[in-house]
Amino acid sequence: MSFSAQIIAWYKLHKRDLPWRKTKDPYPIWLSEIMLQQTRVAQGLPYYLAFTEAFPKVEKLAAASEEKVLKLWQGLGYYSRARNLHATAKYVSNDLNGKFPTTKKELLGLKGIGDYTASAIASFAFNEAVAVVDGNVNRVLSRYFGIDLPVNEKTGQTLIKEKANQVLDPKNPALHNQAIMEFGALQCKPKNPYCHLCPLQKDCVAFQQGKVDLLPVKIKKTKVQTRYLAYFIFQDESQQSLIQQRIGKGIWENLYEFPVLESTQKPSQQKLQQELETNYKMNISSIEKANPKPIVHLLSHRKLIADFYLVNTQEIQQKAIQKNQKLINLKDLEKFPVPVLVANFIKSYLL
Repeated sequence: MSFSAQIIAWYKLHKRDLPWRKTKDPYPIWLSEIMLQQTRVAQGLPYYLAFTEAFPKVEKLAAASEEKVLKLWQGLGYYSRARNLHATAKYVSNDLNGKFPTTKKELLGLKGIGDYTASAIASFAFNEAVAVVDGNVNRVLSRYFGIDLPVNEKTGQTLIKEKANQVLDPKNPALHNQAIMEFGALQCKPKNPYCHLCPLQKDCVAFQQGKVDLLPVKIKKTKVQTRYLAYFIFQDESQQSLIQQRIGKGIWENLYEFPVLESTQKPSQQKLQQELETNYKMNISSIEKANPKPIVHLLSHRKLIADFYLVNTQEIQQKAIQKNQKLINLKDLEKFPVPVLVANFIKSYLL
């Protein structure tokens, strides 16, 4: 039995019941693939269901405000995915009359769609015979063929793609691709894979040579940097507060947060006082820390250490409001899309 036949047989017995597998419509398939980039299925599924309920068609997503899209995305992280999703929905809806391109080559022209996503949509929606290569496929093929080249470098990825196309069943590309991805997610896991029950065991180089735990090889390239965030939660006697929108390119672009002092070192009380006096000219009656311990939030390339300060004032005057800030009532905080770090604080300490 061929590699493809074995994993397809395994898949038919073990596959998870997921809504995007029950359709050939490229819109929900595209939506699921964008959401599941660097996101576990269990985490992404509720967001997928929320999006398909709010935006059942690509035209609905295109017509939505960016603020609403970001609010629904809140908590999934990598917010550029949401912004690209929205931009592509507008393009497909307005320029392509709501019709997605049908080939990998054409799909690659859409914003936010790279080689993997284009291959997945072309395969799952249009049955194009192209191999899908994601983290799960990297792991399965690295172990099966005993590939010890780094999968996150060009030479390793080129060889993986070559092998992926070699084992692809051209008559059943959609089924094959779903099967190998699911096999990597459930059977050939990163840690403690089920090698003793694996249908590929006999021909798996890593298993035969005792190298399962050593593959795939991945070179660490990102140096994690530490950043300190001191958030100021202004509140006056009428429960008015200030929030600001992140401007410029960055992972939290266009999301809202409280006014913040960012630094590479933990700011002193003197530094905090100086920031308030210099940039927020208002009569402050008291300042108190809202969170007992610093809140640590880990990103792929950042370690964020945050503290939140309640800053009480009699009145927030218009002249104290900066260009990217707005005056809101504290009870309306939940209406705005915010980074998950801020959302968790609001949930734990303000609501």
